[in-house]
Amino acid sequence: MNELRINGSRLWNSLMDLARIGATDKGGVKRLALTDLDRQGRDLVVQWAKEAGLSVTVDKIGNVFMRREGANPALPPIVTGSHIDTQPTGGKFDGNYGVLAGLEVVRTLNDLDIRTEAPIEVAFWTNEEGSRFVPVMMGSGVFCGAFSLETAYAARDVDGRSVGEELERIGYQGTQTPGDHPIGAYFETHIEQGPVLEDADKVIGVVPAVMGLSWYDCTVEGMEAHAGPTPMHLRRDALQVATRIMQETVAIANRYPPYGRGTVGMVQVFPNSRNVIPGRVKFSIDLRNVNDELLDTMHEEMTAFVERTRAASGLAIQLERVSYYPPCPFHPDCVGAVRTAAAKLGYSTMDVVSGAGHDAIYVARLAPAGMIFVPCKDGISHNEIEDAQPGHLEAGCNVLLHAMLERAGVAGG
Repeated sequence: MNELRINGSRLWNSLMDLARIGATDKGGVKRLALTDLDRQGRDLVVQWAKEAGLSVTVDKIGNVFMRREGANPALPPIVTGSHIDTQPTGGKFDGNYGVLAGLEVVRTLNDLDIRTEAPIEVAFWTNEEGSRFVPVMMGSGVFCGAFSLETAYAARDVDGRSVGEELERIGYQGTQTPGDHPIGAYFETHIEQGPVLEDADKVIGVVPAVMGLSWYDCTVEGMEAHAGPTPMHLRRDALQVATRIMQETVAIANRYPPYGRGTVGMVQVFPNSRNVIPGRVKFSIDLRNVNDELLDTMHEEMTAFVERTRAASGLAIQLERVSYYPPCPFHPDCVGAVRTAAAKLGYSTMDVVSGAGHDAIYVARLAPAGMIFVPCKDGISHNEIEDAQPGHLEAGCNVLLHAMLERAGVAGG
């Protein structure tokens, strides 16, 4: 069993075949959730699943589960998967790799006539990207009860089309109630979407957790005035006060390494004129870290700094937390299965905490879960030039195969 390997060429060819659906001129993919192109992608993956002998179940939010029966069908399935919807300027590998790596595991088991004790399933989740409909990770979110099916159905795109209408239109509004689908354990294989593995020259990222995040809107109110006649000591400059908070955002993150993150990504300055002192500045704050204690500490330090800045400047400052996702530690058994598989196969590894959201976060609320990362070129993702080495993709899939077999068991083994 230790010599088992997947067919890397077949995995690569499947990725390239799926990437033709919605292919862009720059070599990427535009296949937004619940569009006709998404339907074509879904149809192709389901076709491949049926050709591999899998049965297919679709739930009411359009999540698709493709099942290879085990020797003991009473056992909950060991599931792997991800998503096949993309960003408007997406790449070939984000999400797609996780789904097709699962399909390649099944094909390899078929080739070698290996029967597992527990069933094996490959899943793809609806609207993970959130680029057409919000919230993100919609299918897995409904599945775990993070929000209701009715809320998801009511979400509309910029053209006014709803999720419920589009699911029905493309033929993927299934009958199974989301969540009424047992999962014994879940693995998600993914490109890292960051530069850490490539920089360290490691092949496999063992993912112990996903960072939590706090998002804020901050507004500083000053007074517009002429840039020439107004002396510096009489100004109520909203931008100068706002930049103190922006700098503190970065400082807070740097105080809590290695996983502290602090980002100001959006700034709106009013009236935005070169010879007018800014009277109002609204900006975003994004704080992240790996556990609740650290993220709570960062939150407390941010709110305390805003209070001190308000008192020192005399300006009105409003800080509103607009979104919060708690950190997600993955199950030690699944993390251990990934680590053991990589070691057995002789791949170089390092722990990589994910800074991006994945469906595995929501699935982890219901079942033991873990993730496998492989490098992507220059750490670039959500971009048409997203790229990954075939050998790295093959290695990640080999780790997935052995991790799933550890959890599923081999009949008669």
